[in-house]
Amino acid sequence: MGTRLLAVASNWRERFAEPLSSLIQPAAPSTATVVLGSQWGDEGKGKLVDILAQETDVCCRCAGGNNAGHTIVIKDASGHKVMYDFHLLPSGLINPNCVGIIGSGVVIHVPSFFAELDKLQDKGLDCTGRLFISDRAHVVFDFHQIVDGLKEVELGGKSIGTTKKGIGPAYSSKASRSGMRIHHLFNEEAFATKFRQLVEGRFKRYGHFEYDTEGEIERYKTLAARLKPYVADTLLLVNDALASGKRVLVEGANALMLDLDFGTYPYVTSSSTAIGGVCTGLGIAPKRIGKVIGVVKAYTTRVGGGPFPTELLDDVGNHLQEVGAEFGTTTGRRRRCGWLDLVVLRHSMLINGYDAFNLTKLDVLDALPEIKVGVAYEIDGKALEGFPADLEVLAKATVRYTTLPGWQTPITGCKSFEELPSNCQDYVRFIEKGLGVPVEWIGTGPGRDAMLHRSS
Repeated sequence: MGTRLLAVASNWRERFAEPLSSLIQPAAPSTATVVLGSQWGDEGKGKLVDILAQETDVCCRCAGGNNAGHTIVIKDASGHKVMYDFHLLPSGLINPNCVGIIGSGVVIHVPSFFAELDKLQDKGLDCTGRLFISDRAHVVFDFHQIVDGLKEVELGGKSIGTTKKGIGPAYSSKASRSGMRIHHLFNEEAFATKFRQLVEGRFKRYGHFEYDTEGEIERYKTLAARLKPYVADTLLLVNDALASGKRVLVEGANALMLDLDFGTYPYVTSSSTAIGGVCTGLGIAPKRIGKVIGVVKAYTTRVGGGPFPTELLDDVGNHLQEVGAEFGTTTGRRRRCGWLDLVVLRHSMLINGYDAFNLTKLDVLDALPEIKVGVAYEIDGKALEGFPADLEVLAKATVRYTTLPGWQTPITGCKSFEELPSNCQDYVRFIEKGLGVPVEWIGTGPGRDAMLHRSS
């Protein structure tokens, strides 16, 4: 195993070999550009990652699993639109010259990994020799998915609203030091023993549910053999790329308000979705972090249970759902919709330190005569200083809004910020003023080319 990993690392260095002149004067180390969701997820991170990945050498996933996803639509050589769905794999793989890395902070359901990979390759996206999984990443097994559903049943009316992909139980196994990592799959005898112990532990906790333990052990012998070429010490790969000046892009999963520590706990995911998760999920030093870009939907959405202060349960909310096609890529669940919330975004910005924003789906607001923005939370007329940790406190708060005029004209054809209607420009400037961070990219439609870029 160790020899093979060294061979992978050697091939990596050969792939990124520098000309002779760089051996005399080595390339300066680079920093990673990071794209993070700044609300409750589903902000449209994939489109920006797709754009940035066209000039990227390495694209990385650092946290989460196949519990999130996005769709990228591109035109093939004949001009036909092709839809690529990404859940676990880095979407930068759309660029045929980009290497994809799944870091140690990600939890991996191996059958889903291959299902997604096969589907992409069937559509002509060849990932051969340019996709690597960390040998330190933890494995999501089918029994984790079963347990995920059982835990939701236990919670009853207070269910979290998980995707039931087994992500939470897999991270629980990791935190309790009983989980299994990718490298464990390659020692058949030790794997079988540890796997039986894991399953028995779940039987003791939840009772005997239907599960073929021995059948799974046999299945993973085949899966491990197929997986082996993709496994590497990605700690070395990512740091080698940065040290040699390569362009590295990190694609965040979920979003800050679903972070295990800083989100609306317990209605959160089970991993670190904040900037700190980039360092721990890939094994890179904080000083290797460069530009941090927060992706912000022009309104707010969330899936599943949990607080949502600016939620709209009226015709405007239904309009945002329908026009914005607010249905999950992974689950198909209808997303809850509401006005943009600057309190959430200031909380998010405080933690992630965004250098710029990508404002997405601005066109969804085109038909509205007026648009509200949540600017503060108040209890008994007094503004809260930040986003409260206590959800009971949050439930008592009311939202103070600022109302802005809509523009009521389509913006999808606009090619520059100056072409946007004046009221639309004012909406963007209002957000910038309220957050103190520039909006560098603006999404004006669902197409791959419907993205305005403002020079800093």
